Amino acid sequence: MTNVLSLAVLAFVVVRLSTGLRRSRTYEGRSVVTAVVRNVRWRHVWPVPLLLATVIAIASGLFLIPGMSWGWWSMLGGSGNPVFGNSDLTTGTPWEWIVPLAFAALLLPALPLWAYAEERVFRTGAEGWSNRHRAWKVLQFGLIHAVVGIPIGAALALSTGGAYFMRVYLRNWSTSHDRNEATIESTTAHTVYNAMILLVLVAAYLHDALA
Repeated sequence: MTNVLSLAVLAFVVVRLSTGLRRSRTYEGRSVVTAVVRNVRWRHVWPVPLLLATVIAIASGLFLIPGMSWGWWSMLGGSGNPVFGNSDLTTGTPWEWIVPLAFAALLLPALPLWAYAEERVFRTGAEGWSNRHRAWKVLQFGLIHAVVGIPIGAALALSTGGAYFMRVYLRNWSTSHDRNEATIESTTAHTVYNAMILLVLVAAYLHDALA
């Protein structure tokens, strides 16, 4: 039964990634992707290693608390984020690295669109929110990752990223007073962050495959 559920999750992920890929090829999708890619600057790149180190440190600490390492994907025999397809089903076979690399290939072209969708929900309009509401949105951003299968402790740690993206949004808003521009700015920071994670994971899978 666990294997059947795992396969169902992987099939759902393929459908979602394929949908994102198709959207990236539409006029609206290309407009967002182009705007984000053209907006990338050094200011979006250099904070990422520090942010990742902070997220990993917080997650490692939270994992020491009973229950914080639990996630429904790990319960089904998976590991990490279901979007990369890591599962006991493929462990010890060539599919162990083929599936994640295939999923990454589907994910990469639409990476700005996924980030843009999250930024519109969790950051757009933040200039009019109270500090309490902003903090709640930051926490929601982390917890939504638990819904998609990431362990609870890791999801809570990802709120750190949400706080950073919130700061990027508000910093841009303070000078531009333009919600769309501020959203593109935080989306750019979010996309670079996700892209760096993706590249590190791809490098690790390629290393294992060639070793």
